[in-house]
Amino acid sequence: MEIADLITPTAVIPNLRATSKKQALQDLAKRAAELTGLHERAVFDVLLERERLGTTGVGNGIAIPHGKLPSLERLHGLFARCERPINFESIDEQPVDLIFLLLAPESAGADHLKALARVSRLLRDKGVCEKLRGTDNGDALYALLTESPASRAA
Repeated sequence: MEIADLITPTAVIPNLRATSKKQALQDLAKRAAELTGLHERAVFDVLLERERLGTTGVGNGIAIPHGKLPSLERLHGLFARCERPINFESIDEQPVDLIFLLLAPESAGADHLKALARVSRLLRDKGVCEKLRGTDNGDALYALLTESPASRAA
């Protein structure tokens, strides 16, 4: 599974203007609803429910909020670069400025976990994160997210 299987250029928000975790999740739910045809509230509720289990702020300024929805037919991703870092109650207590939202069908099972692992692997790469933080151009962000690992190594 590649990142390009999860996101499209329209699923990249180069300057998310949220000032709190809740507002970020609301803004992401709104965009996800536009992209998937789901109801915004349903997306927001699933994200909030997941955050209650434990933060999806994984550290190093990165959050990977995710959830499963019965009405989805495939995995959907959405990437946001925050205009200013926000408190996401991350495990390292550092503010978050890179957010990758992942929504999966309830029946996704292993595919959901594979997608989470793929996103996590990408965002653990400090070089990739530096480049993502270095641009607020949506097309450039999409290109950085979707370039193959082999071409990144070169």
